[in-house]
Amino acid sequence: MSTLEERMNELKAQAKQNKFTKFEDFAPTESEGILTSVCWAVIEGAPTPRVLLTAIEDETWIDDTAGDKLLQLAWQAPTKGGASEPVAALASDGKRVQAYDLDPGSPHEIDRLPEAKLLVDLIRLQREPTFKWSIKVYGQLQRGFNNFHERVYSSVRDTVDGKNHIIDEASKFLFLEQFRLRHSDKEKEFQYEGKKLTLDEVFRPEPFFAGTKAQQEEAVAKVRAAFVAFRGHPDYKTTDDEGNSHDIFSERVHLDLSVPSNYGTLIKLLQDLPPLTDNQDKPILVGGKQKEGTLADVAGDVLGRAFDVFLRHKFEKEGIGIYLTPAPVKRAMVEMALHDIERFDHENLTARDADGRPSFRVCDPTGGSAGFLVALLPALRRLLDQMNLVDEERERLWNDMLEHSFVAADSSARMVRLARLNMALHGAPRAKIFNTSTSLLTDLLKPNSFDLILTNPPFGAPKAKTAEEKKSVAELMAHFRTDIDFDALKGKGGLLRPSPTGLAMGANPNNKDVWKEKESGVDLSVLFLDRCLQLLKPGGRMLMIVPDSILCNANTKHVREYLIGKKDPKTGEFHGGKAIVRSVSSLPADTFKLSGTGAKTSILYVQKRKADKSNPERFADEPQTDVFMAVADTLGYSVKNNAEVFDVPNELVPIIGAFRRGE
Repeated sequence: MSTLEERMNELKAQAKQNKFTKFEDFAPTESEGILTSVCWAVIEGAPTPRVLLTAIEDETWIDDTAGDKLLQLAWQAPTKGGASEPVAALASDGKRVQAYDLDPGSPHEIDRLPEAKLLVDLIRLQREPTFKWSIKVYGQLQRGFNNFHERVYSSVRDTVDGKNHIIDEASKFLFLEQFRLRHSDKEKEFQYEGKKLTLDEVFRPEPFFAGTKAQQEEAVAKVRAAFVAFRGHPDYKTTDDEGNSHDIFSERVHLDLSVPSNYGTLIKLLQDLPPLTDNQDKPILVGGKQKEGTLADVAGDVLGRAFDVFLRHKFEKEGIGIYLTPAPVKRAMVEMALHDIERFDHENLTARDADGRPSFRVCDPTGGSAGFLVALLPALRRLLDQMNLVDEERERLWNDMLEHSFVAADSSARMVRLARLNMALHGAPRAKIFNTSTSLLTDLLKPNSFDLILTNPPFGAPKAKTAEEKKSVAELMAHFRTDIDFDALKGKGGLLRPSPTGLAMGANPNNKDVWKEKESGVDLSVLFLDRCLQLLKPGGRMLMIVPDSILCNANTKHVREYLIGKKDPKTGEFHGGKAIVRSVSSLPADTFKLSGTGAKTSILYVQKRKADKSNPERFADEPQTDVFMAVADTLGYSVKNNAEVFDVPNELVPIIGAFRRGE
């Protein structure tokens, strides 16, 4: 086994291969079992951004929290002479060497450390002055959310019906605290039993731990009344494409927790934050006194990231198809999409429609907790920061995008509430996220409306046992036959005529390419594939997690031909399809094991074909190019005893690197 010194020497040797020439060792606050150094180069007389080198004794140190831990070490690096904090890291725990992008909004693995002259590409936004303090708060909140969840579930029971209900309740308290910090005194007034109270008066922890039982119960009643008063505030309303208004919480939603100490514990978690310090650990003063920190002082999307991690680690499967997608998979899908958008369609990001709204739109029709949208936000913001825009124009565009560009729908009202709050914590309180009975049919999602779709739809055929259920499924299948021309064969079947706004998977063909109606038995993933192609603008991109049966089973051959067309035996080209396949990345069988399924899946990346200029109701006959194919056997963790164990590499990282380089 190598020593710490040997591991550090290996890291420095690798850094030298990448043209880094300057090194400075330093000792972090907690240095036991860790060696740290920073490196950089000098190019044309100017120093490059710096890289953190970390050798770790613990062979399990590199897990899904390693990025956050490295970021905290990076902030302790010496900054003499005006040197900036490291923007990337190279770490070794004896088992493997891994590179990291130290993006403050979302530190994550990258497949390799760039050469020194290219490292400037990793520079992010200017660090917010309270970022280092925010990272401390991130850890405190993460532990606090987890402890509260276990407290209510295991020891101090309350009026909730499961683990997901506890998350739902925590989200309502987060909403109230955000509202308290971001609105004026006048806006925070509400009525309680004929008296005027303010949210500041009632939303504090002390009343829930002092006084009589009756007084504590009255404190609960006041907070419940405050929630009712503010849940429909216009700052949290969004409007769909039909002009309908949607609140973040409906009138049927109330605070369900009833135990006073649980109120006090959760409010204390959100309000009892350390005094505010800057990135040099110096107190931030207001009126000569150190300012008390609040959630409003948390930098960037750190608070939203804490909530998103809480959701992913604690949310349990609820209803059909609700599987929270693992972070490495979401990140890979986002990076693939944005790489191509930056390379081929970057002008779409800054375009506006006839009403002046951003025309670039992203959708997840099975949105869950908005995990894909949340994963996209920091990466998309980074891309905008690299574009040649005036600062004021960039900020105006970004704020408009936060309100208009991100769309999702879900059949679970609870998931929609969590998604709305998740986006609000990331700066998008009016994100267009809606509750629908099914995204397959809703008019809230319009054909030819989206530049990018990122989604993980439900799998399996719809269950239909009763006569009413069978009728409902038959009606659904009928909706998915608009691209079938039944008149052409006069009642003996139909011919497929793919169109940019049509659907066809409510039917399938025989061996003579005559399409017949299908009343049941179609996998939901096939219907969602069809629906998402309809929702995309011509030329739009879609990355979807699909069961491997779509890609290889004999009985889904017609789905693949509907997607990319049929192969000409003479030329080898594909004609007649609706899309061009860009890549297929196979995922491990245990990707969704924690959600209770071992279904083998892949990331399917397609681009909808462009419309024919002479006939917009038909597709242009674009050639199918080479398809990037990859297999990821591991995602950075394995599942043992119903828990994630971070003992394997994340093979999506080198896959994304190869995709970017066109290998």
